[in-house]
Amino acid sequence: MNKNTIAVIGAGKWGQALHFALNKKQKCLITSRTKREIENFVDLETAMNCEYLVIAIPAQEIRAWLKQNFKFKGQKILVASKGIEANTGEFLNEIYSEFVPEKNIGFISGPSFAAEVIKGLPCALVINSNSKKIYKEFSVFFPNFIKTYYSADVIGAEIAGAYKNVLAIASGICEGLNLGKNAQASLIARGLVEMQRFGKHFGAKKSSFIGLSGAGDLFLTANSTMSRNFRVGLGLAQNKPLDVILEELGEVAEGVKTSVAIHSLSEQHSIYTPIANEVYKVLNGKSTQESLKDLLKN
Repeated sequence: MNKNTIAVIGAGKWGQALHFALNKKQKCLITSRTKREIENFVDLETAMNCEYLVIAIPAQEIRAWLKQNFKFKGQKILVASKGIEANTGEFLNEIYSEFVPEKNIGFISGPSFAAEVIKGLPCALVINSNSKKIYKEFSVFFPNFIKTYYSADVIGAEIAGAYKNVLAIASGICEGLNLGKNAQASLIARGLVEMQRFGKHFGAKKSSFIGLSGAGDLFLTANSTMSRNFRVGLGLAQNKPLDVILEELGEVAEGVKTSVAIHSLSEQHSIYTPIANEVYKVLNGKSTQESLKDLLKN
């Protein structure tokens, strides 16, 4: 293993943005399934031999990728994915726990559009880990336009990062139906309460939901067409079929699959999640107007 070297695994927009940022202070490698014309692009084997790995692959693909490609050799891992596995309802830290010791892993959260990070615009991120040593080691890699904070609330950050994508779909629907800013603000505020309620059930701290990981990321994602999930909601409001919306998007919208996981977990644990449940139903064919009526009366 090459000591003090760093590589990004996954060259989607977020992976490329992180590579751009990390490459500012020292050489950062990057790899993906398909070869890209990017600075410092290497094959997977070379990247995996680095001491520090930033993994930015879609949440639903992580388990299969780890099984097929990952061998733990003492690497320090920073997870840059956000989502809950749809077919099992497992959180990412649960999936990674089968492959990486808890003391070797951290999770990024916070408001961070890739398009702005890759322009070098300022932002703040939270590195969530049960090991403050992981935070300290990774934080030195980030350039001066990214301020990093530490939190030990891994599950809170995970739930916030996953749930906000589902709420962004709801907000996109609200925008697409021209319901107005009063309605949108109400939806986002109640969504934050709902997210916090869901998180509390799994042991998350309240503070995570009123900080960068929760409110910060939610306000960003639920208010801009730069958000893929927000654009999914806009398409649903226009009565476009989901497969058409996703094809036009050309990128992964994590909220679609995450809505399946949240719906399943909320039913299994009897957690009141009305907004997420309506998003799940709309994604599965319910009309947006019917969902609106049901949200207003329940």
